[in-house]
Amino acid sequence: MSLFFSSLNSGSNGNCYYVGCATGAVLIDAGISCRETEKRMLSLGLSLKSVKAIFISHEHTDHIKGVATLSSKFNIPVYITNKTANYCVGLKANLCRHFEEGQTITAGQLNITPFTKFHDGCDPHSFVVSYSGLTVGIFTDIGKVCKNLIHYFKKCDAAFLETNYDEQMLETGSYPLVLKRRIRSGHGHLSNTQALELFLQHRSKKLSHLLLSHLSRENNHPEIVEKTFSPYAGSTKIIVASRDQASPVFSITGNGFAAVNQSAKQLQLF
Repeated sequence: MSLFFSSLNSGSNGNCYYVGCATGAVLIDAGISCRETEKRMLSLGLSLKSVKAIFISHEHTDHIKGVATLSSKFNIPVYITNKTANYCVGLKANLCRHFEEGQTITAGQLNITPFTKFHDGCDPHSFVVSYSGLTVGIFTDIGKVCKNLIHYFKKCDAAFLETNYDEQMLETGSYPLVLKRRIRSGHGHLSNTQALELFLQHRSKKLSHLLLSHLSRENNHPEIVEKTFSPYAGSTKIIVASRDQASPVFSITGNGFAAVNQSAKQLQLF
């Protein structure tokens, strides 16, 4: 039994994350176009026909840009809160499913649990996806570490964790003061240091993969964040999720982990 996952895109230009097992998958957010989502999944050997549901974290454009077209074209139900749905223009009512915090939703053989977080959306949530005793967390767009985040991070075999900005780069960068304050307000984004503290204090011994996600183009750099985490990685594989291309498909099992290089057909993902 394995759980597979990939970052199709991660950053303020669009966010979309794939988590699946041999019998089906879900997407967390759909912030890149339908065409680009199809293209990137095809390049990984993944099929949108295997996607049982799309889960939307909040209403910002980099998380919902492609959801209406993607859902309509492939007849995929979209799980979204009532408040957030008001911002998704074009989303078909018959494909819209509403969820509440802490409600575990079953999509195929996957179990998805949403929880509230600190971010400046109208009703923001993050998610954990579980299957056969394995759990992947998707934790981005978080203003500060809270009890909910700690609780679910501790359960993860793998996680996408926001490392949005380097404090020094943000402080000395060209962003206007109002935007700098928004980012570090506690309802904006996690810094490299905040994410590292969560990792050091609360990671599970079974955490095999950590995908550092939602990096700012202007206020962070992959080399900085990788150097920040690598000395403390231990047995956890550290990957920086790109804002320009999909990551490989990774897998976790009860017996360890490995990057997946075969096609999805060879892996019998659909």
